[in-house]
Amino acid sequence: MRFNPKARLDTSRVRSGGRGGGGGMGGGMGGGMRVPMPGGTRAGGGIGFVLIVVVILVLKACDSVDLTGAVTGDSSGYSTSRFQGDTAPYEGCRTGQDANQHPETCGLVAVENSLVNYWGQALPQQAARAKFQPESAIVTFSGSTPSGCGQASSAMGPFYCPNDQTIYFDPSFFQDILQKQLNGPSGAFVEPYVIGHEFGHHIQNLLGTMSKVKTQQGPNSDSVRLELQADCYAGMWTRSATQTEDSQGNVLIQDLSNQDIQDAIDAAKAVGDDTIQRETTGRVNPEQWTHGSSEARVKWFQIGYHNGTLDACNTFTSADVE
Repeated sequence: MRFNPKARLDTSRVRSGGRGGGGGMGGGMGGGMRVPMPGGTRAGGGIGFVLIVVVILVLKACDSVDLTGAVTGDSSGYSTSRFQGDTAPYEGCRTGQDANQHPETCGLVAVENSLVNYWGQALPQQAARAKFQPESAIVTFSGSTPSGCGQASSAMGPFYCPNDQTIYFDPSFFQDILQKQLNGPSGAFVEPYVIGHEFGHHIQNLLGTMSKVKTQQGPNSDSVRLELQADCYAGMWTRSATQTEDSQGNVLIQDLSNQDIQDAIDAAKAVGDDTIQRETTGRVNPEQWTHGSSEARVKWFQIGYHNGTLDACNTFTSADVE
């Protein structure tokens, strides 16, 4: 993956939430996050990442985290100004050359800019009366940080919160959890795939798709359909990523190799419910699935990649999404 050195970057929506204490297990665990109830606001599933059995059991006991790997929304008393974050770590990201030299910071900005450019065109073209608006922010943090859906922690993995339309993640997830615990890939396009999935939840939020989620578990549950659709949306963006542009018409992403695409596929395999269950408990129980099997996640990413349309990604009309 290589960025166009001449591309100009917009850092206005990428921020740092700082460093929280206690690894994210303390703080607002009791109040801000609750198990979702029918009709309640639901955070956009994350990519499937409350991964460690001990952590899952602790969070379940605290009645704080939906076992889809998502936090739930409680917007009472919420003020967006409380969660603005710090833009300073990203202010030096001005060009695609900066992104090539500093992929962990400026590369994230370039990927975010590419997603905004792609969906800003694709959504109104493909969805009648749909109006695109960028996400409020992508917030990176270490340990824990406040969010519009309660206290975000590293244990949750990347997730999208619809209350503040913000994507949250601790960058250490990719090495500490995805690579070390799930034997996932370490390639340059792994993080962009994950961010593309979470941005897919933002598109679902704009389209009102999250309101369709009534059933939470099972291989053909609404929760699984929501997550597989986000994978499909990530594939849609990947298909056109090398055509996205900055505000001056310069291409943002200059090159995506076959290996980059394979890294995204391998990452999708690593976060399938069956793979996670097998790695953490040694047993596979499809009735507890919330994000879909490894095979299904790869399948729907590839559907988005090969077809490039919202209609092709409509997992809610498929009889069987696995």
